[in-house]
Order: sequence, then structure tokens, then C-alpha cells
Amino acid sequence: MRALLVLIFVLLGGASALAADDIAAAQGVIRAQEQAFGRDDAAAAYSHAAPAIKQIFPAADIFLSMVQNSYAPVYRHRSFEFGDSKVDGTWIAQRVNIVDDKGEAWVALYTLELQGDGSYKITGCSLLKAGQSV
Repeated sequence: MRALLVLIFVLLGGASALAADDIAAAQGVIRAQEQAFGRDDAAAAYSHAAPAIKQIFPAADIFLSMVQNSYAPVYRHRSFEFGDSKVDGTWIAQRVNIVDDKGEAWVALYTLELQGDGSYKITGCSLLKAGQSV
């Protein structure tokens, strides 16, 4: 019985370690895209978008223009800090707390999906002013 409990503990610990690795990978993708926006590097920012996003925005410059116009706090900000995250199979939801360049607080909820090559790509971002209800 004790061996079974140890095995379960090891397996659960491994699962949470895998989840932690997945979260770190997803945060790395979000951070890389955020830094690309800061450099106005449309190609690098676009490289982190999932195939479904690339179907909607078929070129990097079109994608960057959409972010500039619709996601200004993501595009330019004073702070960008990771909050809670959730792993659900091959999907990750990641909350990001943002203070925009005017000092207003926002919450961005990113979703990412594991791709066939083992990388995570951003499938979407919802943006709300902090304190605003859904």
C-alpha cells in the first residue's frame, strides 16, 4: 500500500512538473510576442500566432495593425506581469496584468494551444479593464 501511495505521489508530482513546464513555455511565447511588439517586429510577433489567427490575418503587417488598433495596452504598456494560469489538456489559459502607457490597469486573458511540433501558439487574447465584469 505504501508503495502505491509513493507511486501516486511521484506521478502527480510529475504531472504538476509537466504542467509547470507547459506554463513556463506558454509564458515564454507570450513574453516573446510582447517583446516583439515593443520592437515593432511584426514578423516575430506574428510567428507566435496560431494557424487559425494567421487565417484571419494573412500577413504580419495586417496582424500588427490589428494589435495596434484593438489591443493598445498589449502593444504598448508600462508593465506586463503574469497572473494565474490554467492547463486543460493541450490548452493553456494565461492571465496577464497590464498597466497601459496612460497608467490604466487591464487584464488580458491569453489562450494558447499545443501544436504538432511541440510548441505553443497564441490562439486568442481577451482584454478587459481591471475591475470590469465579464
